[in-house]
Amino acid sequence: MPTPARFRSTIASIVLQPEELRELRAFHRALADVNRLRIVRRLAQSEASVAELIAHVGLSQPLVSHHLKRLRIAGLVETRRVGRETICTLRPEAFGEVAARERAILGMPR
Repeated sequence: MPTPARFRSTIASIVLQPEELRELRAFHRALADVNRLRIVRRLAQSEASVAELIAHVGLSQPLVSHHLKRLRIAGLVETRRVGRETICTLRPEAFGEVAARERAILGMPR
């Protein structure tokens, strides 16, 4: 039998959520993982190939690709193909864009 907290959580997930709040949640969830933060910190130094990120964080290729996907969805990372390699670049301006959008959505003054 589900607990009351689980029941409330299930109902909350069914309720229609505004798109702009989902976008903010995706951004914050992308940064809520230590391995993704390690990738962001590495990319803050310079762009890197997926192979370099694998060596840096010590995770498997599928896991690094999963984390990069989450970071791309959040708008923090861009990727491009160079031959057989995928090169990843951090979008540092994304932090300011999200902060400004977050203030607007939440009704906070600048």
